Amino acid sequence: MYKLILAEDEEDVREGVIGQIDWEHYGFEIVEQAENGREAADAIDRLLPDVVVTDIQMPFMNGLQLAEWIRERHPNTKIIILTGYDEFEYAQKAIKLQIDEYILKPFSSQELIDVLLKVRATIEAEIAEKENVFVLSEHYRKSLPVLREQFLSSLVSRKLRMNEIDEKSSEYGIDLHGKWFQASVISVDYIRPDRETVSLTAGKLISLRDTGERNLQLFAVLNIAEELCNKHNFGRVFIHRDEVVLLSICDAGEETEITGKTFEILEEIRHNVQRFLKLTVTAGSGTVCPSPAMLFNSFGDAMQALDYRLILGNNRVIWIEDVESRSNTLLAYDELTQQSLIRTIKMGTVQELKEVVEELFGGLNAEQVSTQDYQIFLLEIITSILRVAKESGSDAAKFVGSGISSLTEMNKFNSMSEAKQWIITICSRLMDSIALERQSSYKLLIDEAKEYIRSHYEESDISIGKVCQHLHISTGYFSSIFKKEMKMTFVSYLLQIRLEAAKELLRSTELKAFEIAEKIGFADPNYFSFCFRKKYGQSPKEYKNSSRGG
Repeated sequence: MYKLILAEDEEDVREGVIGQIDWEHYGFEIVEQAENGREAADAIDRLLPDVVVTDIQMPFMNGLQLAEWIRERHPNTKIIILTGYDEFEYAQKAIKLQIDEYILKPFSSQELIDVLLKVRATIEAEIAEKENVFVLSEHYRKSLPVLREQFLSSLVSRKLRMNEIDEKSSEYGIDLHGKWFQASVISVDYIRPDRETVSLTAGKLISLRDTGERNLQLFAVLNIAEELCNKHNFGRVFIHRDEVVLLSICDAGEETEITGKTFEILEEIRHNVQRFLKLTVTAGSGTVCPSPAMLFNSFGDAMQALDYRLILGNNRVIWIEDVESRSNTLLAYDELTQQSLIRTIKMGTVQELKEVVEELFGGLNAEQVSTQDYQIFLLEIITSILRVAKESGSDAAKFVGSGISSLTEMNKFNSMSEAKQWIITICSRLMDSIALERQSSYKLLIDEAKEYIRSHYEESDISIGKVCQHLHISTGYFSSIFKKEMKMTFVSYLLQIRLEAAKELLRSTELKAFEIAEKIGFADPNYFSFCFRKKYGQSPKEYKNSSRGG
């Protein structure tokens, strides 16, 4: 089903259009109706429709203004314009905005169906071009030279000397000159294939989403990422360990410049993958470093950021500095089992912890391990636990004690089972502390955001970007936390604060509605009245009269 939004200010026209067509039969689902352009824009951002059907004459934002907004923000969305005969010349100007189709009012249901089928055919042709399994297979066979891909993989999988990096990058024609570097990882979210999915068009190839072929899905994501990197002339992407890796390079400016551009690219990749491949991806972004030799560490941080999808959810971009403090440079552990322990303490369950600890001890043979090796082994585990405690801001001493007391504790163990139980106990306490600390930090962050919004809601240009700039965090992270804690979006909360302020002003002052609109941050007084009536069921004037008993 292709998602469709209908924007039309006349209710009887909307109902007529909706009621005359069997939308599902033709492969469409109406996911939202809007009675003005601004409502439509909000719904488009939220629902990412494939098609928007809009009238030209609407309040607050007309159809052509909406079309221009769509072309800037969602260039792949198809637009169908509804226009009256006297607006025909006006509608012809829509050609400059690359409107896909327009229909002259009054129109029959068959005329609209014919246009919808044309638009659907265009969408399916675009999707087929992106995800044709056979084309992708051929492209995969002929794509990136093996040596170049191996070199890029080595940059993030182990530490290389600068002279080796310079030599290889020059040999393979890869420009790694820059002031700042950053590694990010893009992972395809797992979706169980639906084998019962049937195509609307006979003989159409099964979609890439439904094949369950992860390698082809991964390569399709790589193709989209490459197109966007080339389009913006920024970064380099390749496949490493069943993930797509983005290496960002910036040769000027501050650290914020490379992170800002990286997040923009990652978000655009995420949106395009969802639109064209019907897949979702989650991206983890690592720390910024001043040398390509340090991309190994940035990649490790990016992988750790990716782990946080277990908490924050998938289909998003996660920056390590949003979720963990990286103020101190920490040793990078190569051992997969130790990394598994760290991940489990941060985000796992007690059952997962027990399984990881069992795996840690599973390779030990008590008869072949010396006492000294055994103590070193335990200290390595304690070091990992201390690392997690330090990163989370917890008081490490209350969990494992100082290094000396830990050695003393180790000498008291009578068996490996006692050591395992001790490790499980202190890790469990640390896990509880981290979970409590995380919830507390979420609350503090939201409280600070709410305070900022209450102090600045009168400003017409207040935005989620300004709030995040004040909080020094990324918009993607803030949006997910805000919605999780507040059970509403930032835009909904801002509107609620403004309308509550409007009620108070209507009750306690003699200000006119247009004066109140300006005072609470609305640039358009008519839109203020529309929002007020929609929320409270009466106009500002009616509310003022009723609240004063008049």
